[in-house]
Amino acid sequence: MPRILAIDYGIKRTGVAVTDDFQIIASGLTTIPSETAIDFLKEYFSKENVVKVLIGEPKQMNGQPSESTEIIEKFVSKFKFEFPEMAVERSDERFTSKMAFQTMIDSGLKKKQRQNKGLVDEIAATIMLQDYLTRKMF
Repeated sequence: MPRILAIDYGIKRTGVAVTDDFQIIASGLTTIPSETAIDFLKEYFSKENVVKVLIGEPKQMNGQPSESTEIIEKFVSKFKFEFPEMAVERSDERFTSKMAFQTMIDSGLKKKQRQNKGLVDEIAATIMLQDYLTRKMF
């Protein structure tokens, strides 16, 4: 089966997560500088069979678009232009960064390790993807 990839796009960094071949488990893949995201994805898609990409959709608590929505929408447009055949689904990413940070605490990472914002982005993408997989199953 092809994989599903999740992107937690940010102004500076982008967290990337991917499923296993059976689309059961989400795993963090990497964190990359946001300006390199399209080039990274071109290379990744040339090596791996990806059928769908989830892209985080930032919202405020009231459901309205957040401050970073405009930046992410530009990325989504560029992504769809570069990969017109790829299925894209948007996913609410509210609380994923907070959940990622709590996951780092719960897993026993030291304070210095928890300051790695790139790891937070990667874990946030993983949480977003695992949530999608869980909803898909039921």
